[in-house]
Amino acid sequence: MMPDMTLRDPALIDGYHAHIYYDPANRASAEALRQALGERFEVYLGRWHDEAVGPHPIAMFEVAFPNAEFPRIVPFLMLNRDGMRVLVHPQTGDGYEDHATNSLWLGQPVDLRLEVLRRGS
Repeated sequence: MMPDMTLRDPALIDGYHAHIYYDPANRASAEALRQALGERFEVYLGRWHDEAVGPHPIAMFEVAFPNAEFPRIVPFLMLNRDGMRVLVHPQTGDGYEDHATNSLWLGQPVDLRLEVLRRGS
């Protein structure tokens, strides 16, 4: 039996972000993956961040996508990340929880700087 808890409605999710982390040694793989994502899916490709930005302590680029693309993009990333680490999180309006609790990792997690994120939805 499930303990009493407040369940959150998945309808709160406005879309998703995937953060693809790279370093100079695999930048070419990151470029190829980014191009493939843009060609195959309905996505918004964020800028390259070669240095730490926000909660992300290492180089990354962001891919934003609608809910309907989740079952296509996440399996694609699973099979084509070429060893890169990927954070996938929902957009619910609570940046802290979305990155810290409501996320999934492909590969080794990155220690995020969560203190810079806004709490609450």
